[in-house]
Amino acid sequence: MNTSRIREYCKLLKLGYIGQVYEQISADTPEEYLLKCLEAEVESRRNTKIERLIKKAGFSQWKTLEDYEFPSSITLPSSTTVEELKDLMFLEKKQNIMMIGTVGTGKTHLSIALGIEACRRGKEVRFFRVGDLVSKLLEKQHNGGIGRFIRDIQKAELIILDELGFIPFHKDGAELLFSLIAECYEQTSIIVTSNLEFGQWNTIFGDKRLTAAIIDRLVHHAHILTFTGESYRLRHALSKKNR
Repeated sequence: MNTSRIREYCKLLKLGYIGQVYEQISADTPEEYLLKCLEAEVESRRNTKIERLIKKAGFSQWKTLEDYEFPSSITLPSSTTVEELKDLMFLEKKQNIMMIGTVGTGKTHLSIALGIEACRRGKEVRFFRVGDLVSKLLEKQHNGGIGRFIRDIQKAELIILDELGFIPFHKDGAELLFSLIAECYEQTSIIVTSNLEFGQWNTIFGDKRLTAAIIDRLVHHAHILTFTGESYRLRHALSKKNR
């Protein structure tokens, strides 16, 4: 009888996790027992929030900083360090991260790992492959929901734009992407991964003035990381083939 009443009260007070684990908690004093119950509830809510944030971010895969080793092939600017990147100092200062380099050198891995770390710290994140994002922007514009879509993205504290450079954009798509970047300028941190150097970005956007405006907003307050070396995926595939 008491068990059902306890669980009912926990439900009414929205202490759902305590209602599940209170029988398993042991302590020497009533105060210690209460403290452990409350700590369990807080930890459960924190983990639930992190799971929700990670799901909402839309990451293409699961990557963490724990399984990422910064290789010597990454050149960091003097404006930041590996420790500052891992600590998300750029996020607190609303700075951007530009990851430029050849295909398969770990740009997406690092960008997702930083995004998941941000979620773990309670930050809202959005992850997009740039081609998919542009298609979605065009779709929302056609359906009349572009304003709400952009406002929803702007709520995030970190936006990750992955694989910029793989697909050239139609003029309308390029202009919509610029509008989003302009709205987030100095308000939201953006991570961009690209296999193209800045001088080649005009091949994506097809307009020199628009390209210059996009680069100007992304690079201002940004740390530019350069990735060199051969593709990890290609190297791994070749090593397996030669066994």
